[in-house]
Amino acid sequence: MTLIVTVIVVALVFEYINGFHDTANSIATVVSTKVLTPRQAVILAACTNLFGALLGTAVARTITGGLVDVGVVDITSNILVCALLGAIVWNLITWWHGLPSSSSHAMIGGLCGAALAAAHGRWHVIIWSQPSAEHWYLGKGLLWKVVMPMFFSPMLGFVCGFLLMALLYVALRHGRPSRINAFFGKAQIFSAGAMGVMHGTNDAQKTMGIIALALLSATKTGAFDHLPAWLEFLRSPVPPPGKDLGIAAWIKVVCALTMASGTAVGGWRIIKTLGHKMVKLHPINGFAAETSSAAVIGLASLLGIPVSTTHNIAAAIMGVGCAKRFNAIKWTVVEKMVWAWVLTIPAAGAMGYAMVRLSQACGWIQ
Repeated sequence: MTLIVTVIVVALVFEYINGFHDTANSIATVVSTKVLTPRQAVILAACTNLFGALLGTAVARTITGGLVDVGVVDITSNILVCALLGAIVWNLITWWHGLPSSSSHAMIGGLCGAALAAAHGRWHVIIWSQPSAEHWYLGKGLLWKVVMPMFFSPMLGFVCGFLLMALLYVALRHGRPSRINAFFGKAQIFSAGAMGVMHGTNDAQKTMGIIALALLSATKTGAFDHLPAWLEFLRSPVPPPGKDLGIAAWIKVVCALTMASGTAVGGWRIIKTLGHKMVKLHPINGFAAETSSAAVIGLASLLGIPVSTTHNIAAAIMGVGCAKRFNAIKWTVVEKMVWAWVLTIPAAGAMGYAMVRLSQACGWIQ
């Protein structure tokens, strides 16, 4: 029972860090354009993240059953703790350096690395690719649910940001700058809110999936056989063959509140990178970037794809900047960000792997 509580606590610590690490995703542009003060923007992001986290469970179901083959290795609570610690360490490293890396990919990398170590190097423990009955055109596994979206979702965000910004430039080319700034200053509040909701729908669900996995593992191993009546809510019934693991309502609420709390703390290092260092933004630019990114993330959440909110908003900002002029982007900053994107899954995976190996050496994991 103590171990289960440890998993839940570590998972919520990750969710809290995810909140302040990824706060910049939804509020960097609205702060940099001075539409909202940092305090107002953080409150907006916290509220919208909370609302979004309560919508749907498609991404959580991908985490619980679409990446690691539980038939090869039992994903015990010990392994989940190692996976989360690997993700947390990488998140803190990138946050400290102000690099907007992906918390989503850090968790996925940590989970895959920890599972690989627990399976003693049997690579088939990771579901690389298989057909999906739910979405025949997507498939399941690491390739279709993580690797392909890691490349294509930022590209889509870039293209959408570029096209929307170009369209706005053409449509408003004769408009007065003062009126345009005034209108999009108000419109950007709604686009930032939409970005916050979409961030909640995708990012919060990943931790929901981890907690649900831990409770399922404890239920299957008999750890909950003698639970007192008031703790029966922790028991997770084994899903029927071919069905996804359900996510209890209390898990959704706790994860949503935790992410909102982390968001309220803010992530000013990353906000500075996205909102100030990469390109100078005006309200119309912020509106275009947030709207484009929110649309891409919303589509991914609907399909159960755990995309990176960080990658999408950063790519959308790049697209908006390029629509202005190509050299408006500070490409040296972009280069550092791309390296962080590429390294996140293998780095977090290596940390998750090392955590399991260390635990095995100490006798904590057999």
